[in-house]
Amino acid sequence: MNIDNFHIASQKPKIYEKGDSIIWTDDHISKKLLEIHLNPDIDSASRMPESINRTVEFIKTFCTESSMSILDLGCGPGIYLEKLAALGHACTGVDFSKNSISYAKKTAKEKGLEINYICQNYLELDFENQFDLIILIYTDLGVLLPEEREGLLDNIHGALKPHGVFIFDLLNDTNVEQKFQEQQNWTFEYSGFWKSTPYMELVNGFHYPDEKVFLKQHTIIDESDQVDTYRFWTHYFNCEEVIALLSTRGFILTECFENILPATDIWNGENVTFFKTQK
Repeated sequence: MNIDNFHIASQKPKIYEKGDSIIWTDDHISKKLLEIHLNPDIDSASRMPESINRTVEFIKTFCTESSMSILDLGCGPGIYLEKLAALGHACTGVDFSKNSISYAKKTAKEKGLEINYICQNYLELDFENQFDLIILIYTDLGVLLPEEREGLLDNIHGALKPHGVFIFDLLNDTNVEQKFQEQQNWTFEYSGFWKSTPYMELVNGFHYPDEKVFLKQHTIIDESDQVDTYRFWTHYFNCEEVIALLSTRGFILTECFENILPATDIWNGENVTFFKTQK
């Protein structure tokens, strides 16, 4: 393996510089992601059962009608939608992972649930005045680049019916020093999450405090010296910043909710804020 590849990869990139690889459309990685989604003991792709149940109970407080049209963006294998569809709501899920959508369709059919699943990048959302409620769970809005975030908010606003509700969660700026620490480490795998063949993985963490964003960068180098770089940007916010952002996209009546999730670690409890806003 070319050691220069690791030296180059260890350098801090410019703010919002994109990686050259995408996890959602890679066949091997998407299968691994589905396994993690479905593992109740891992809190990295989907939250653990107690957090999921608390989130669904929170969402239910805004289900003011017995049968509402609900859209879940980044629905994964349908964990939240199955619970909402079982209550009689008309549910639609959008996710970029073909494996997750295939699994969601299969399990919905087995459980007798009518859920409309769409395999699509939710940044390309194209609905108009169609949903009473839209949800975006597990801090997804905070991983988007600013222009992506604003475009998605515009599309969500358009997809909601008049007075429709949008519910989402974000990492807040509590305990920032514990959440975001610059780091560098490497590992070797014969077969693992990133590839079924041997590879080296270099993990870098970089903090950009002025933009309130942290980058976790994974550089994967295989035996043929192929280099794949995956970059995951995570923003953190306070309530005032989110309310201001939403108001510029046409939303009204925004409310912030703390401690919806159990206080299990630095990524739950008081460290995550839920938001409810209305068209």
